[in-house]
Amino acid sequence: MNPATTAFVRQRFLDYYQKAMLVSPSSLEQREWGFVLFNPGATEMRMHRHIAFLDHPMLFDYIRNLVPSHVYYSSAYYEKPDAPTMAEKIWCGADLIFDLDADHIVKGAYDQMLSRVKTETEKLLAMLNDELGIDPKQIELVFSGGRGYHVHVKDLAFRGWGSAERRELVDYICGIGLDPAILLNGSLSMSGWPVRFRVALIEYLEWLGSVKEEEAIAYLTTLEGVGKESAYGFLKKRAEMISTLRGEFDSTLLKDRVIKAIIHETEGEFRKRLNDKAALADEPVTTDIKRLIRMPTSLHGGSGMRVQPLEVRDLTDFDPLVDAVVFSDRDVRVDVRFPLTMPMLGSTYQIQKGISKVPEAVAVFLCSRGIAEIA
Repeated sequence: MNPATTAFVRQRFLDYYQKAMLVSPSSLEQREWGFVLFNPGATEMRMHRHIAFLDHPMLFDYIRNLVPSHVYYSSAYYEKPDAPTMAEKIWCGADLIFDLDADHIVKGAYDQMLSRVKTETEKLLAMLNDELGIDPKQIELVFSGGRGYHVHVKDLAFRGWGSAERRELVDYICGIGLDPAILLNGSLSMSGWPVRFRVALIEYLEWLGSVKEEEAIAYLTTLEGVGKESAYGFLKKRAEMISTLRGEFDSTLLKDRVIKAIIHETEGEFRKRLNDKAALADEPVTTDIKRLIRMPTSLHGGSGMRVQPLEVRDLTDFDPLVDAVVFSDRDVRVDVRFPLTMPMLGSTYQIQKGISKVPEAVAVFLCSRGIAEIA
């Protein structure tokens, strides 16, 4: 952002912080805080961290005076959160946090990315509640203000977990390190990954039957150790295998050379279907026991949207391009770098390259993203 654009966006942030009802996390005095400031012309973000506050008024006054572009706090609890080194802080535990970021899941138009990451968040919440038995009352859900959602688990049972334990949990969520022999040893009447694994394999076998035989043979022979003869024989048994997967486990299934090649591939059609059953959380965030995370009710410096806390039950109807937008629809003139379509505030704007008038909320978004400058 050039100086004029920086001044415009910062002024909008100032107006918001002067009026907004801010909230802060529990045990505020045990958290480390970090801030990124508006810095026109800077090529990279610089974090001001190792800061602590004794109470909510002190924190909120600091934010309103500083007017940062990003506000973060630690998922960890420390004895001395403002100590200059991590070792001196003395770690006392950390909230369990899942981060779902559309940028790590799918590429595409912004609204489409937001739609897909909502689906992944819904899958994660279902796993936490239905399969892992986590009480929904212990879960805080937050739209990140950018491209995804943060899921905070406040249950004290997880607070003392280290990175290794959190790794096992996020591996389950993401479907990493699955053992086919265990997952197939059951039936579709079970729940969790045994069902997801079987359904993914059934979908894969049905897909093989939906394409031309030559195409199916060509695909199967790309698998390690599978030749044309094995592929032809496998296709003849395809319907029988689907029937087996819909019933009780047959141990001979895992002895089939082609089945073994399919379920152990790291990419391809089966893996794609299996990944669709997972909740694609960002693994490093969950395993990091000293992570800084965005403060709910703050503004995201890369979009100008609110880091919006919401009830789990409200996720389905939540539209971030309406519900997390805090700025007005008054006209602002911007100089846009390239033509684009921008949905926001319940409307879709066709914006041309060059100088255009757009609603203030859209202007803040485009300027924060580096797509436009104030004209």
